[in-house]
Amino acid sequence: MTLNADYESPRRSEANATPKLDERIGHPMTLLPTYAPVFLIMAVAAALAGLFFILASVLGKKNPTPEKMIPFECGSESSGGNHVKLSVKFYLTAILFVVFDIETVFIYPWAVQFRSLGALGLASMGTFLAVIAVALVYIWKKGALEWET
Repeated sequence: MTLNADYESPRRSEANATPKLDERIGHPMTLLPTYAPVFLIMAVAAALAGLFFILASVLGKKNPTPEKMIPFECGSESSGGNHVKLSVKFYLTAILFVVFDIETVFIYPWAVQFRSLGALGLASMGTFLAVIAVALVYIWKKGALEWET
């Protein structure tokens, strides 16, 4: 068996070859066929929602009686002024809910990829959770979580 000095094994040439950028992530135009069905479904859903809204507005019965025009809360007549401002607590609670709900959106993909991220991934998530914990302690000390008026 003779060895040719010019011969490179396929494994060696593949190991030394660096993949091109386009081969790893794909050219942006190659992503269009992948996402086209998603965009099509979103467009059809938006068109149907708009069509149903317009049809209901145009073809629906319009019989405004005095009883139907009375403002109500949860099935009973409202008490108090019509233009009373809501307490800031309602808005603050909603914003805090969104902030701490979004935290879960960031933690879930991290937890799925935890093993492949290594120590840097653990450190970055630890930093993120520390910032969230500091924010929680801050709003707790400020009394933003108290519902008393």
